[in-house]
Amino acid sequence: MDKSLVKVSRFLSFILRHKPESISLSLDEAGWADVSALLTKFEEQGCPLSMESLLEIVATDDKGRYAFNADETRIRANQGHSINIDPACPRWNRRRSCFTEQRPDF
Repeated sequence: MDKSLVKVSRFLSFILRHKPESISLSLDEAGWADVSALLTKFEEQGCPLSMESLLEIVATDDKGRYAFNADETRIRANQGHSINIDPACPRWNRRRSCFTEQRPDF
């Protein structure tokens, strides 16, 4: 990932894990955000982000910090939230491309 995307990735992590309200972004109870709203909010903050760049950030993140839903219309951070999210909600497993619930036997 090039240096400009690293900077954007850090901002994305901050927003999805800690302060979505800082850009007036709404997350659902499981931490999911609407991708089109996210792109709009980034633009409004003077940090333009294209869908192609967002796809690259998610695909190349070495720690697997982010995930999309199946049709790539929603995004979330996978770990490290300081905001309240419901850990019982299903998590997105991008490697298997399906919703899976976290099971205690794994």
